[in-house]
Amino acid sequence: MFDQTIFGARYSADGTTFRVWALGRNSVDLIIEGADGIAMSADGDGYFSICVRDIKPGTLYRISLDGAPPVPDIASRWQPEGSDGASVVVTDDYEWTDAEWRGLGRQDQIFYEIHIGTFTPEGTWRAAAERLPALKRLGITALQIMPIAAFKGDFGWGYDTTLPYAPFAPYGHPDDVRAFIDAAHGLEIGVILDVVYNHLGVGDYFGHYSDAYFTRRHDNEWGTAFNFDGEGARAVRDFIVGNAVYWIEGFHFDGLRIDAVQAMLDDSAEHIVAEITRSARAAAAPRAIYVMVENQPQQRMMIEPHEIGGCEVDGMMSDDFHHAAHVAMTGHNDFYYRDYLGTPQELASALKYGFLYQGQRSDMRSAAYGTYNLATSPEHFVHFLENHDQIANSARGFRLTTLASPARVRAMTALLLLGPQTPSLFQGQEFAASNPFLYFHHLEGEEGRMSADGRRQSLTNFPSVADPQMQAALPDPAARETFERSKLDWSEADGHIGMLTLHRDLIALRKHDAAFSQRTARRIDAAVIGDAALIVRYIVSDAADERLLLVNFGRDLSIGVLAEPLLAPPDRLRWRVSWSSEHPDYDGAGRRPIDPGAFWILPADCALVFRGEVPR
Repeated sequence: MFDQTIFGARYSADGTTFRVWALGRNSVDLIIEGADGIAMSADGDGYFSICVRDIKPGTLYRISLDGAPPVPDIASRWQPEGSDGASVVVTDDYEWTDAEWRGLGRQDQIFYEIHIGTFTPEGTWRAAAERLPALKRLGITALQIMPIAAFKGDFGWGYDTTLPYAPFAPYGHPDDVRAFIDAAHGLEIGVILDVVYNHLGVGDYFGHYSDAYFTRRHDNEWGTAFNFDGEGARAVRDFIVGNAVYWIEGFHFDGLRIDAVQAMLDDSAEHIVAEITRSARAAAAPRAIYVMVENQPQQRMMIEPHEIGGCEVDGMMSDDFHHAAHVAMTGHNDFYYRDYLGTPQELASALKYGFLYQGQRSDMRSAAYGTYNLATSPEHFVHFLENHDQIANSARGFRLTTLASPARVRAMTALLLLGPQTPSLFQGQEFAASNPFLYFHHLEGEEGRMSADGRRQSLTNFPSVADPQMQAALPDPAARETFERSKLDWSEADGHIGMLTLHRDLIALRKHDAAFSQRTARRIDAAVIGDAALIVRYIVSDAADERLLLVNFGRDLSIGVLAEPLLAPPDRLRWRVSWSSEHPDYDGAGRRPIDPGAFWILPADCALVFRGEVPR
């Protein structure tokens, strides 16, 4: 099993052992607050260590390299004074109550993305734990926590990690993280963590330790990249793999969402993502974990088995489905949406094949995009309508319920939650949260100005945002107001009960109707039946259990005859509407009488589920 204690401070009753990797440095000193520096022993291959007796949890320390001013331990487990402050010795001892928890399987998960700082007004783990029963009632099976490793500033998204092992202090103590996960497991909810191994954030200290942490072999659009395949790469890989294992072992996380793996550049025989996945699974055993990747090239090798050179992850996020759905709901297809028309054919193909681009030309990239995935099982694709990126990648951070009609959002929600892929929701989506989710990162002075300028420049790819008046109105990422505006208002969950009920009912339908389960030996087929309408057939071994989903994103569609075999009822049965997105419980307009055996109308902006019944 991988040893995740190679780096950092390890407390035990016999003393605390400190160990760092600083290839190229001649001397390393441990600086205990209030005491003289202690020289650490050179262990070879760039490692330095020392064991000090009588060091208790809570002791503050820093590291001095070649006599330079002391800096935080880059493997610090706790930074209560911020990413620039002293590191603190902690113990991983915690009285867990989740011994019966078996972890997360690959199939039939419902993910829910959370940013701890904005999920509640308090922005803490303890406050977030109080909302877990509500997520249980909703039907969520797994939480995806946006990055929590320490970064510079008082607030931020977390993707600018500087100290990967230390939980961000404003959210709470490391034991608060454990208590949250323990409570989630008690409710049979898994928790996976978003981790960032493709670059380092502003204010990192890795260069103080060794230049060998960084690569010179590859260019990386995200910034400074880790050295996974050059001289000294073994120690760097151990640092990163050890970090993943630490979250799994030390905090009982149920898996990882690995950010932008296309920027984790590695020519090694075993790709770093494969090593992370393999090591994390070994660390969790016998508990099952779920590993998801964000991978813009949509590479099949991410899910292929280790034996044939794959990374063997469980799920890949599908921007394709989001982009097609976004255009279908809003009508806008500028910048990276321009490769999508939002047609029912795109939506049907996304449900059948997961990714829309599997090697054909992308106009936005002016190059081939994606890899072959026609035979990939649907549970490997994670589909979503909202996430942190796609809400905030706009001028004002509007959610879909601001951009599209409630009826159209309800219909598309049905397509998401009843589709064969693995669905994911973003915090507040289930009750139509009205507040924006903005990009925020608290940086001051020149760093803050550069961050705001970079954000402003990236958004000008959307023509409407290039308007000087809109440029002037863009929120300042460093302003606390931008952060506060992004916090959920949980009173809306009571005020928007219709949308909340819709999500609860659809998730319950997915869980309890075998036709919608990924565990059922079923297949789906889909076809276009109008300019803005499609039909999805769920085909199972017992025809009586088959289901039909019809979705219309356009005007009322008159159906007299339809030469489409997917509409044909199962043998000796007839179709009956069993669910409608326009039910009054969802604040809908009501369901008109429908008899598919006669002339009927598929209402505008509506989703209908049909099931077979014996004719009377």
